[in-house]
Formats: sequence, C-alpha cells, structure tokens
Amino acid sequence: MAFNVPEAVGGIAGGVAKAAGSLVPDPLKDLFGGLPKDGLAPTGSVAQGTFNSDAIDWRVKLSVPPNYEELLKGEESLMTPVIDTGGLVFPYTPNIYIAYTANYDKLAPTHSNYPFPIYQNSSVDQFVITGTFTVENAQEGKYWIAANQYLRSVTKMAYGEQSSNTGAPPPVVKLNGYGDYIFKNVPVVIEQYTITLPEDVDYLQVPEGPQGSYVPTRSEISVTVFPTYSRNAVNNFSLNKFVKGEYIQQGQGGRFI
Repeated sequence: MAFNVPEAVGGIAGGVAKAAGSLVPDPLKDLFGGLPKDGLAPTGSVAQGTFNSDAIDWRVKLSVPPNYEELLKGEESLMTPVIDTGGLVFPYTPNIYIAYTANYDKLAPTHSNYPFPIYQNSSVDQFVITGTFTVENAQEGKYWIAANQYLRSVTKMAYGEQSSNTGAPPPVVKLNGYGDYIFKNVPVVIEQYTITLPEDVDYLQVPEGPQGSYVPTRSEISVTVFPTYSRNAVNNFSLNKFVKGEYIQQGQGGRFI
C-alpha cells in the first residue's frame, strides 16, 4: 500500500535517534525528529540518562570516493544526501560477520598418525555488513535513494567514451566504524550489495523524479566488502607494529585489520 506523508512529519524511530543527541551528529541529525528532548516527558519523575557531547561518531560508514565528490561538487544530485553525511552511514547498528583465515596445506607422511600443517598464507576474507533502513518522511526517503545510487555507482567501472578516467575499475572506499581499533579508514572494495523491497511494508512517495519514487518504510541493505591493500602497503607491513598497535598510535589509522 502506498501513501503520502508530509516531509515535516517525524516518526518514532526518528525521535529515538534524535534523543541520542551527539550520537547522531549534523547533518544527519536533521533527518530525525519527533520526541521531546532527551526522550523525556515534560512532567513526572523519571530516571535521566546523559550522553557525552564530545563523543566521536562511531557509526558504520563507507566513504565517498574523492573523484565522485569532485564530480558532484556544487551540484544537486541523487547522491547529495550521502555526500552531505560524509559517506553512506548505516543509521542503525548493523550485523557484521568477519572471517580471518590462516591457510595450511597438510603433509601426511606414510605410516603416520598425524599430518604436519604447512603454512601457506593468511587473509582477511570478504565480509558482509547488513543494516536496517527506515523511512518515515521524504527526507529519509531521499537518503534511502541516495544510498542505493551510491552502491550502484561504487560497483561499476569507468566505462564508455564519456566517462572520466576511462578503464578504471570500481573505486576503493574507506570503511569506518566503532572507533580507532575496530574499523578506521580500512580500504575496501564493494563486491556485492543487496537491497530488499519487502512485500509486507508500506511504501512512501518521495519527490524524486518527474513522477516521484516509492521507497519501502523498512528494508535491509547488505554490503559485501573486501579489504584491499596496495602492494606498497603490504610490502611495508610490520607484524611487530601490528601486534603492538603502533599503526594506530602513529596516526596511520587501522588500515590493517
């Protein structure tokens, strides 16, 4: 069932996000509204919680490639809401599954009970980020469309005579989330993404396009990313520094995970 909702209308989920204060920094904070300040009723005796006004933005985010920002600089486009938030932000805490692998061959001598593992290499496998997106007003609907446009764009190569940097593969983007020692400027390529369009939710009309667009009020977006390091970065990798956490301490970010 499709319906129209004025852009000024705030929703329950939006109000909760606003109540989180500094956990939803500008400009994404403008997408939410509804409940009283700090989620507290104006009267009555209730327990009060506080948030650190200087808290960092620890939400999971995928950056916008610099050449995309330059291409769209000063222009209003479908991707503008994502550019305004400094990348694709997952508004709710997503599920993330990460697999680390040490690969071994097995040397099995004749007439022996136990094989010997022969080390080959180590790797961080591709992993999936799955998050919920809700849409309760036109502004949030525009962000959903921008997220879709972003993911469509970063999974395509520069192809065709009218493309800049023709022949370049899909761009490397930076993954951030949960602070310095979890994901900090980790270079990744996006291998796959999926967006569900459920049949059992309402769809809201968003004023994008000549006849508007309809987006689900609740959906799941899954992004499969693969950590990607340059040959030079790998050649300069130091296990000693990695073990001590010196890559973070020296301000080089958490690019190695």
